[in-house]
Amino acid sequence: MTESNALDPEDRKIVTLARSARVRNGVPEGAAVRDDTGRTYVAGTVSLRSLELSALRTAVAMAVASGAASLEAAALVTEAESVPAEDLAAVADLGGAGTPVLLAGPDGAVRATVSAG
Repeated sequence: MTESNALDPEDRKIVTLARSARVRNGVPEGAAVRDDTGRTYVAGTVSLRSLELSALRTAVAMAVASGAASLEAAALVTEAESVPAEDLAAVADLGGAGTPVLLAGPDGAVRATVSAG
């Protein structure tokens, strides 16, 4: 478990961005990823008749589509108690097996930090 106040400022930033996406879009999840150059990509859950994507997989896809070569960190804001395996796999595909994923509740408090892959 990681205290939100003890987070690195850049990690706190991606948690805040993920929380904002969730609230702004009225979706179940918000996510943000930071690439190896410091750029951030923010997304919410995608729920269309023809396409369903979690917020974290959407943020990873946005990073890939924008030319990101790797990830430094990811954040997921959700009511769920854990990060789905598919989300961790997507982060690991781009960032590697040790990429940290911050899991936060809707209030932005980080409940856990898990490693992708």
